Amino acid sequence: MESTEKKLLLSISNASIGYRSGKKENCVAKGISVGIQPGNLVCLLGKNGIGKSTLLRSISKVQPLLSGSIFIKGKNILDYSPREFSKVMSLVLTEKLPESNLTVFELIALGRQPYTDWLGNMTQSDADIIEKALKATHTNHLTGQRINELSDGQLQKVLIARAIAQDTECIILDEPTAHLDIHHKIETFTLLKKLAKEFGKTILISTHEIQIALQLADELWLMNDNKFIANSPEYLIENNALDHLFSSDLIRFDKNLKQFIIK
Repeated sequence: MESTEKKLLLSISNASIGYRSGKKENCVAKGISVGIQPGNLVCLLGKNGIGKSTLLRSISKVQPLLSGSIFIKGKNILDYSPREFSKVMSLVLTEKLPESNLTVFELIALGRQPYTDWLGNMTQSDADIIEKALKATHTNHLTGQRINELSDGQLQKVLIARAIAQDTECIILDEPTAHLDIHHKIETFTLLKKLAKEFGKTILISTHEIQIALQLADELWLMNDNKFIANSPEYLIENNALDHLFSSDLIRFDKNLKQFIIK
């Protein structure tokens, strides 16, 4: 078991996720055991309210587990200091940023905070990594622009650039394409696939873009009311796992077409 865990960048063991209020617990999902190999793009799928965001918040230490354990590089996430953890995992959320006069360059440069001194002084190495992030996301032309002047698609790429600048092995994204048109959805997923394959990043993304996920993901995590399933898209399609992703009389998954269709 130990040798297997060391090969996984992220490992979840018998986790229960949810919320505590005083002595009361509201368990959203339980018995989750799964891992991610380095350099893989993993898409987390499930209906609204099933617990996808709760799981991502638990993995990223924003919200504590009800029970179970999560390991990054074989080390329990509870044993990481905040600074250490920010060097192994970065998080991209969908929430709108507060009004700010920050430029694109300044926002991306915030990704270097775990590595700079207490004054925030950046070295040439920091500048080189920021330049690499700008180049990878094709946002070089936006560096001097204020972030509140960006379109949704531009802002999403800039937030991903900040995560790249943070230089973590694992990047978690919660519904990053929720407010984007189809062109920018595909562009964002293609960028994430490139980060996984060319830059060796381990990417975990929650999404409702099932068709894109089926084409680009190395692995799917499926959450439904009864179970948690993880495997390759091909395996899950072949074994009819997507049939139970949504409890609906309106749609069904067509195995031959590899997509959901209206009944």
